[in-house]
Amino acid sequence: MQSIYDLSYEQLQDVLAGMGEKAYRAKQIYSWLYKKRITSFQEMSDVSKGLISKLEENYSLDTLKEVQKQVAKDGTVKFLFELNDGMTIETVLMHFHFGKSICVTSQVGCNMGCKFCASGLLKKQRDLTAGEIVGQVLYVQKELDAQDERIGNIVVMGTGEPFDNYDRVMNFAKIVNSDFGLAIGARHITISTCGIVPKIQEFARGKYQYNLAISLHASDNKLRDELMPINHAYPIEVLMDALKEYSIDNHRRLTFEYILLHGVNDSEKQAVELAKLVKGMNAYINLIPYNQVDEHGFKSTDEKQALHFYDVLMKNGVKATLRSKHGDDIDAACGQLRAKHEGKL
Repeated sequence: MQSIYDLSYEQLQDVLAGMGEKAYRAKQIYSWLYKKRITSFQEMSDVSKGLISKLEENYSLDTLKEVQKQVAKDGTVKFLFELNDGMTIETVLMHFHFGKSICVTSQVGCNMGCKFCASGLLKKQRDLTAGEIVGQVLYVQKELDAQDERIGNIVVMGTGEPFDNYDRVMNFAKIVNSDFGLAIGARHITISTCGIVPKIQEFARGKYQYNLAISLHASDNKLRDELMPINHAYPIEVLMDALKEYSIDNHRRLTFEYILLHGVNDSEKQAVELAKLVKGMNAYINLIPYNQVDEHGFKSTDEKQALHFYDVLMKNGVKATLRSKHGDDIDAACGQLRAKHEGKL
């Protein structure tokens, strides 16, 4: 049975019209789902029993089952959830000065094969539905409700490649962005990709206000080929052409994600090359300390070298941020907790 959380507001309106119901019922139901955050259709006190019966016959209120929860010293919380079919996924809640940010997963496993990432230790088993991605946000928001706090930002950067599950991820974004639902502003939703060019072009044509982040991690094809197999299909020059077109057409600032790997991509020369690659674009570089995964053998760049890399970018006219580590004392790397749970670590 399909989850009702799979339905965007417009899709729900269509479903209700097909049931012979008035359009305003969609607003009522969305309010119960996303504002009052019910766990049973029977709680919808202003909805007719007849409509409740129709909903129960056709849709489920699927929820995630918490398998494990890790809380770091800095307040970062990593959840391991079990889905209805028994598969597991990760979700991370992070605390920033600007508010609460949640990192959601879009696939069970990942086929992109990035050499430094724990997600690739378990190959893709399936895509998540829009409702399963929504479920991650709702579960964490319900936990925050007890503290009278709210998720302010969503990043689709967990396990999986979001643009390899494009339609469902975009529907998820539409659902959580809806004014009738969680009302997370479009510019507070960031979708990441390792560089699937045709989907970047499709995203550009959509003229969305969501933020686009690119997992780059190298500024030349030789190194990026080694670190990220996707680069064999879409080399840097092809990727950058698509991103420049996106930026011009959409007037949106890009984020380039760059994990600093000791002795691999963190030299001064590589910082200069990176600055040349992105200079002139409406973009900035988000430098990320590496959360070590022992099986991969990569090490995190030390703080001094990371700061020097940042300084070189800034001196070369490229805006950059150096992100502080989050959840360093727990299984913080993407996919790490799930891989450990599945016996792959």
